[in-house]
Amino acid sequence: MMGWLNIGSLLLGLIAWILPVIYLMGNNKHEHANWGILSVLSISACAISISFQMFYQYHLVKIEDWTALMDTTRAVVIATAVLLIFTLLLNGLTFIVYQKNKK
Repeated sequence: MMGWLNIGSLLLGLIAWILPVIYLMGNNKHEHANWGILSVLSISACAISISFQMFYQYHLVKIEDWTALMDTTRAVVIATAVLLIFTLLLNGLTFIVYQKNKK
């Protein structure tokens, strides 16, 4: 059951990146009113994805699987940092494009 947290985290991380890309690819064709909604959904998906990883790490501590913690913690920290940085960069880029098209 706890393995689903990793799958959910991966899917939500992909959603966090896909939503700003959808806006950037279709910014000339659509109204710009949905920029805020897509950004909030993207950042929310990123936050929930990171939360899922924290819950999984807590599960490993609770069952005292120290070897799994030692093997995976570094990769989880790096993946979390990459997810957060790219999500913020993509949403910042969508904001810049939105402001440019708004004028």
